[in-house]
Amino acid sequence: MSFLTIVRNDIVFYYIYADMIKNYLLYLFMLTGFAVITSCSSPQQPVTVTPIAKTPAIMQPFRFHKLIEVSPGQDYDVLSWGRGSSKVGSFLILHSDSSGTKYTTTTGDLDGSIVDVYNSDMDMDGNPEILIQTKGKDTTNYTTVYAFEFSFGKAQKLDFPKLTQSQRQGYRGGDNFYIKDGKFIREFPIYNGSGPTAKPSSAKRQFEYGLHNNSFTVKQLNKDSTTVKPNSTANKPVKKTGPEKKSTKKAKKHTEEKHHKKKHHKGHHSDEE
Repeated sequence: MSFLTIVRNDIVFYYIYADMIKNYLLYLFMLTGFAVITSCSSPQQPVTVTPIAKTPAIMQPFRFHKLIEVSPGQDYDVLSWGRGSSKVGSFLILHSDSSGTKYTTTTGDLDGSIVDVYNSDMDMDGNPEILIQTKGKDTTNYTTVYAFEFSFGKAQKLDFPKLTQSQRQGYRGGDNFYIKDGKFIREFPIYNGSGPTAKPSSAKRQFEYGLHNNSFTVKQLNKDSTTVKPNSTANKPVKKTGPEKKSTKKAKKHTEEKHHKKKHHKGHHSDEE
């Protein structure tokens, strides 16, 4: 085989190999373009966005609102309102009797801001009680409870008992109220000391409020940890020391000497007889 034949065969092979590479690249380009066209032409799935439910904003002059659903058709909307101050104002209890198409309003002055509203039937007479808890502040935090019992569409105000002097011992606010087994429970931390330097202890005082003949009953659930315990050394005998102890010994010695002289005198008289 001559040199020219070898060169000619190499050139032919080069062109065949180059043509194969060209066809491969063309095929790859066509395949990529087809994939792009297919992806663009396929319909996209719509993205579902779930809206976040927002609490309706309370418009002025109203500052608080809570709906109490006692039973189907018996709703109580409790609101506070007043412009220019957050510490004083008034409250509204809007009773909607949709089954009887009757609507009544109960209102009153408010001391402090409403913290929460509770519903119960403490005397089990079928008439709901609505209790409004407010928080105020003077020299200490304090709580006020406005209570009403609703019967036949009318509201009767109930006098919520104030803490007695002994119940207020160590009280600095921080009340927590809740309903348990149909009773109104109140608890608060007990502080040691008085004034700004008072510090909370680990103890709490807890009360249970009931209702009987439209009057509140109060029962303390836990033992009052602030009760002063009697002095355990009060009944112990007092040990005599000092001058009192010496005078006792002296009196005892004098008694013994007197008894000895009397005995000696009696014996001497018998010998003479």
